[in-house]
Amino acid sequence: MRILRPCWSCCCLLLFCSLGIQGTPKAPSAAPEQVHLSYLDEPGSMTVTWTTWVPTPSEVQFGLQPSGPLPLRAQGTFSPFVDGGILRRKLYIHRVTLRGLLPGVQYVYRCGSAQGWSRRFRFRALKNGPHWSPRLAVYGDLGADNPKALPRLRRDTQQGMYDAVLHVGDFAYNMDQDNARIGDKFMRLIEPVAASLPYMTCPGNHEERYNFSNYKARFNMPGDSEGLWYSWDLGPAHIISFSTEVYFFLHYGRHLVERQFHWLESDLQKANQNRAARPWIITMGHRPMYCSNADLDDCTWHESKVRKGLRGRFYGLEDLFYKYGVDLQLWAHEHSYERLWPIYNYQVFNGSQEKPYTNPRGPVHIITGSAGCEERLTPFSLFPRPWSALRVKEYGYTRLHVLNGTHIHLQQVSDDQDGKIVDDIWVLSLCLPPFIGSKIIYCAPTVCQALCSVPGRQP
Repeated sequence: MRILRPCWSCCCLLLFCSLGIQGTPKAPSAAPEQVHLSYLDEPGSMTVTWTTWVPTPSEVQFGLQPSGPLPLRAQGTFSPFVDGGILRRKLYIHRVTLRGLLPGVQYVYRCGSAQGWSRRFRFRALKNGPHWSPRLAVYGDLGADNPKALPRLRRDTQQGMYDAVLHVGDFAYNMDQDNARIGDKFMRLIEPVAASLPYMTCPGNHEERYNFSNYKARFNMPGDSEGLWYSWDLGPAHIISFSTEVYFFLHYGRHLVERQFHWLESDLQKANQNRAARPWIITMGHRPMYCSNADLDDCTWHESKVRKGLRGRFYGLEDLFYKYGVDLQLWAHEHSYERLWPIYNYQVFNGSQEKPYTNPRGPVHIITGSAGCEERLTPFSLFPRPWSALRVKEYGYTRLHVLNGTHIHLQQVSDDQDGKIVDDIWVLSLCLPPFIGSKIIYCAPTVCQALCSVPGRQP
């Protein structure tokens, strides 16, 4: 056998060419990417957020025609974001709020500057007031790897099935990973959905790194808490987003638990004063109060921190939400779907044996964390708890239709079964908390049923 001697000059030339092709870093791009929308609870508005790798002006051009010039302009600002990883990668996050939008009208837009424009996207401006029927996609725990539900969500979005998305914590797995490149990858993945619908969020435990810095920088939510807690109105519903994580990552400040609790109480008081206009109160937070999964998460413990508070006594949310009559509580964290019977303090409070979700005497809990991520699905305990109505260990997401002031429709879509509806319920509330002076009477207890007097909600 003849031994071939290497030609060192050829090897060097190949190495040089390889470095020239693959090793030279690309110049930072001014082209917008990771485009997404949010609604800052200002009627007639929509906020566009995107990323560039160099500082550029922040402008959105928009109009009503799908082709041709976009005659309307809006300017905004950008903020540099430096990830906490070892490379200290710098991104430029741009935010522009469009105002004066016609309710229910479809707009075409692009974002960027003369240094580079995004492709064109479409969105439909939210309708104003309480008298319409919003449809939402609801899920948590969606990763950059194994995002099982995303292709179907993209198709749903293209077909105009939703008015907004509620992402109930845990993004990308994790946005800070690989010096925040996983966050970039995730934001690009959701762009076909998030650039067409307001993508409303709350933080989960996977956002914790560097004091939730990637979450705070990349998403633009209402209020002044950097998206940790806020509320907004949508049709006949008042939606409250909050952070369960303040109860677990206390090294970022115990004061956040107290601040959020007092903000929640104040917001719930205002929401109850507005019940005649917006009868439904819906909350979204990442870690549930109850679950029947086979793990050691907080919701499997009787004295859950979210439910009972710090040390089982301070700033618990179950009593607060029950006191102010929260109707529907949306959760994630467990990589499965679970629907509970109306519940308070481990007791089932069904409206009746035949119609448990008609005038329920306690809040309805939905856990929807099976959109798909690298951690796969979470198994359930062998035997369901008495308060667990349905458990589904399949990839999927939830559809929420707030039909009017008395009817909410919930469906669970199974991606494992090619979009089959595996859960389908209606929640009916035919009475409203009335007011006696400044005291709010929660209508769930039977003593309040006779006092329901607001037109349209009488039994």
